[in-house]
Amino acid sequence: MQTATVTETRRVVYDDAVVRGFVWASVIWGAVGLLVGLLIALELSFPALNADLPWLTFSRLRPLHTNAVIFALVGNMMFAGIYYSSQRLLKTRMASDLLSKVHLWGWQAIILGAALTLPFGITQSKEYAELEWPLDVLVVLVWVAFAVNFFWTLAIRNEKNLYVSIWFYISTILTIAVLYIVNNLALPVTMTKSYGVFGGAQDALTQWWYGHNAVAFFLTTPILGIMYYFLPKAADRPVFSYRLSIVHFWALVFIYIWAGPHHLLNTALPDWAQSLGMVFSLMLWAPSWGGMLNGLLTLRGAWHKVRTDPVLKFFVAGVTFYGMATFEGPLLSIKSVSALGHYTDWIIGHVHSGALGWNGFMAAGMFYWLVPKLFGTKLHSTKMADYHFWVGMVGILLYVASMWVSGISQGLMWRAETAEGGLQYTDWNTILNSQQIMYMTRSIGGLLFVIGWLLMIYNLITTAMAGKAVTVEVDVPVTRIAPLPGDPSTIKLVFSKPVIISALGLVAASMFAMPSIGLAVMGFVILLAVVAFAAGMLFKSTHVGRHTWHDMIESRPLAFSVLTLIAVVIGGVIELLPGLVLDKKVPIAANGEMCVQPYTALEITGRDIYVREGCYVCHSQMIRPFRSEQLRYGAPSRIEESMWDHPFQWGSKRTGPDLARVGTKWPAAWHWDHMRDPRSTSEASIMPGYPWLFDGLTDPALAQDKMRVLKKLGIPYTDEQIAAAPEAHRKQADAICADLATQGKNDARPDQEAVALIAYLLRLGRNLEPDQTRTAGAGGK
Repeated sequence: MQTATVTETRRVVYDDAVVRGFVWASVIWGAVGLLVGLLIALELSFPALNADLPWLTFSRLRPLHTNAVIFALVGNMMFAGIYYSSQRLLKTRMASDLLSKVHLWGWQAIILGAALTLPFGITQSKEYAELEWPLDVLVVLVWVAFAVNFFWTLAIRNEKNLYVSIWFYISTILTIAVLYIVNNLALPVTMTKSYGVFGGAQDALTQWWYGHNAVAFFLTTPILGIMYYFLPKAADRPVFSYRLSIVHFWALVFIYIWAGPHHLLNTALPDWAQSLGMVFSLMLWAPSWGGMLNGLLTLRGAWHKVRTDPVLKFFVAGVTFYGMATFEGPLLSIKSVSALGHYTDWIIGHVHSGALGWNGFMAAGMFYWLVPKLFGTKLHSTKMADYHFWVGMVGILLYVASMWVSGISQGLMWRAETAEGGLQYTDWNTILNSQQIMYMTRSIGGLLFVIGWLLMIYNLITTAMAGKAVTVEVDVPVTRIAPLPGDPSTIKLVFSKPVIISALGLVAASMFAMPSIGLAVMGFVILLAVVAFAAGMLFKSTHVGRHTWHDMIESRPLAFSVLTLIAVVIGGVIELLPGLVLDKKVPIAANGEMCVQPYTALEITGRDIYVREGCYVCHSQMIRPFRSEQLRYGAPSRIEESMWDHPFQWGSKRTGPDLARVGTKWPAAWHWDHMRDPRSTSEASIMPGYPWLFDGLTDPALAQDKMRVLKKLGIPYTDEQIAAAPEAHRKQADAICADLATQGKNDARPDQEAVALIAYLLRLGRNLEPDQTRTAGAGGK
């Protein structure tokens, strides 16, 4: 156990200027993100709001909305909370004012970059990771500046042990770095276009390993750290249970990382990965609710304050929404429940109960507590804050309830069959428009939440204007932290008894996923018990007293960080490694050709237009193995059908029907009319028109450059195919124009973007059936 020796008292001046900067950034960007969300919600009821402008379409603005709420509203709020609480918990100023400023302004530059690229179709099409590679590089550089500043501050701290909030901050910084870098590995084509190194099912698994854990380690763990600091401060009560916080932390950071595949249930993903995600998602119930209860029970003896204190109202409601969202998430990870809810509005309701209820209300509570202290005054209007709470609460309930009703109704209508065994609802728009009352209710709920947010902005600005920026100076004891004689080193702590037992337990648990060696599990568990006993003898404490292993690592930031990194990385390695090391096998058809041919030059161009326009936002390309989906769309999707897709396009929401086999359903002329005016082919469609596709021009030479990059990623293009790409591009476009002319579309030109997109759509679903006895390597036959 380390000892802390007081050597002197030093005056510390906290850097709250950076805190104020992040607070105002969160408040202002948050308003922008919420208003964009309100606009796109209304577009689903009033398609005319798209205004035939590319940068106003639902599919381009939706990624802007999600990025603004996640990285601008919650991100800036998170950084404000971390900078404020860390300095006080560590009893020192942040190590570098320069790095703090780089972090503050660099992060705003990233958000501005997102606002200037996503509406213009510059996107990777990966949920929560849409930014193209130059902005990805900037994200990494800014995150490194943040991490260096944070861990440097840990090194110069004047508090021996790390409080629970710091644990969650450490997990966030380390895990987001790993997630973001791995998921965004890509090869650039131009400054605004790149292709991710992963493709098909591997890309899907990697994306949702990232996407799920971005929710976990960006929207959850840092906000839990903020809860553990600000809730006790606001209630003037200690945290309910220190032991429960230990269990909460380690169980959460370890289990969360495994749960990503539950976003891909009932897809072409291998069953072992789906089952892994489902089981670990169900296990998340325990630590998540442990954290919720630890937060709520902190208010024991202070519940009477909730009636009059708006800060506590927001915190209590936020923590409760956290509990509800973390109950619903594991529920939706059960395969049978996912079969009903996936791709529907139910998922939208689930996401927004967390984003608005948990993140939004925790942000509001923190701001109402923090801003008066940052400006040395009282909150301008407690009554206005109460109005904000109740208006926001009603808005969230209307939003979530309407999406529950809409989503469950959609799931039931999609699968409804007649007595004769056919689909009861064959027209997609009949199903979609039957939920318009729910869409309007959702918009009303969103409007109420926006009104509450605007009330908060006025209240906070008025509060700040009534005071002035405060510089906090405190006298703190400067401590020299040194180990006692006989204390284990950091390396011994990392390889100590609890770690060894946990590692062996993990190996045993992993063996359950391998039925072929299931009989060995029982013997391994017996061996584990023997090793655990031996480890207990080897690592028995040499000190008298109640100093536990966790006491020791709390005072060793390096050991704590290493163990946290191990806990979160091991799940990712087990999930992702099999797909990375196994050879990619290409199924061969009976005629000796690859079942799935790489895209032609024109199809690549069309696919990139599909990505640019955000078609993946409303359409999936994954037919699940359900009778109703086979009746509506065709044969279930096979895993190899997306093997050349960089990025994958399985989708996560069906505002429009699945497109995995749309190439076999409609001719080129239908797509031509549908893109120009969707109501001309589907009278009740809410899809916007895309008139700019008939003016935009394609570049065959650029398609050639794209093929060169894709070849480096394993797509089996030959040098001859790449050399002939521009000519092949023109020939295929000419053939489509000739086909369109036979159907009365005489204005079609080979260089139009609409022609390229039609080429891609006509390709979907036109793959050969595999001969089960034959496969080839990635290079083909």
